[in-house]
Amino acid sequence: MSDQNGNNPTLDGVSRRSFLGGVGSAALATVAMAGLTAHAQEREDTRKAEGDHSSSDPGPENQVLLKQNRNTNTPPPTDHGEIGPIWYSFDLARKRVEEGGWTHQVTQRELPSSKDLAGVNMRLTSGSFRELHWHTANEWAFMEYGKARVTVLNPDGTMFIDDIGEGDLWFFPAGYPHSIQGLGADGCQFLLVFDEGNFSEDNTFLLSEFVAHTPPDVLMKNSNLSATDIAKLPKEQLYIFPAELPQSLAADRAAIGGSRVQAPQQYTFKMASMEPTKKTAGGEVRIVDSRNFPVSTSVAAGLVRLKPGAIRELHWHPNASEWQFWLAGSGRMTIVMPDGRARTMDFNANDVGFVPAVAGHYIENTGDTDVVFLEMFKAPQFLDVSLNNWIRRMPPEMATAHLNLDAAALKKIPSEKQEIIAG
Repeated sequence: MSDQNGNNPTLDGVSRRSFLGGVGSAALATVAMAGLTAHAQEREDTRKAEGDHSSSDPGPENQVLLKQNRNTNTPPPTDHGEIGPIWYSFDLARKRVEEGGWTHQVTQRELPSSKDLAGVNMRLTSGSFRELHWHTANEWAFMEYGKARVTVLNPDGTMFIDDIGEGDLWFFPAGYPHSIQGLGADGCQFLLVFDEGNFSEDNTFLLSEFVAHTPPDVLMKNSNLSATDIAKLPKEQLYIFPAELPQSLAADRAAIGGSRVQAPQQYTFKMASMEPTKKTAGGEVRIVDSRNFPVSTSVAAGLVRLKPGAIRELHWHPNASEWQFWLAGSGRMTIVMPDGRARTMDFNANDVGFVPAVAGHYIENTGDTDVVFLEMFKAPQFLDVSLNNWIRRMPPEMATAHLNLDAAALKKIPSEKQEIIAG
């Protein structure tokens, strides 16, 4: 994901672009909760002033974890009740290391709340393959680092081959056989997202196992291979394995039959190089779903960049739960659920976040560098509802009755959806 100095050329390139004019303060976005927050903070300050040590911890502490999880360990006074797990980190997930790369995953087993999506982080060295395979779930992917060549076969026999780089996406339908091969001097690293919460990267259908567990005489009948040829086939799974770098993309396309067998679908998408869907003084977001990437029928995504102090405005998603992957920076998120339940968590690079369907939330950059994260949904389209937009679309007397704000105060709230609000 980053070079030796910790920089990602693709993602850092986005941050160097000029931004459009500013928008309203982040404080205005939280106006609906301002009274509750102020009252709770006043109680907390009073306890401290009176010498109350209720939140002190004189016992042993893991200072490294505490530093990264201040809001998790000692939550803001607006938190209440329990909403279930909303955080896990790939840094806690066991890596399966093979010659040629590694893989590890965050699924419903690690993050029980996430029933719709699961994620796999994978590394391939130069020339190494993720063996030809297929699986029961649709596969959506984001290239974090380096370059790769991908292939996918359609049931009608047409073949798609393409090279992808940092910030690019692909989508492979369930049951369609495909491969990934690392290119360049250092291969690649990428995030795979599957639309099955209990998906397991160890439970895929592999070419090597198909031929290893088919009787040799059947293989001979099926393929016209000789007994000598059959004896050379792999006897166990390859999974991830080293190989020589391929020919040029043009040469590979020509070698399989050129335009005669070329797939009509486009299974890759250049996300990082697209124009931002929304850009403000606080950052930008790129949205990719079935409207601009037609093959991606079951996963919609947004690539979000927040400048220091900026927030992803208070909002919710009406059509799906949200699965996040944090690429850079540090921030926090609060999720608000029915019956007054609320939970705040801290997030850092390589973390996974989860937001239940239709739950209100925000994301705030609490660090001094840009936050970059993906938000993904098991849905054909990316949809969100803005709290500010809703308040301003109400008749003023309706908003006043609910929020106890007069007309002058209501006019301070941005009337249009902002997505990102500067700090």
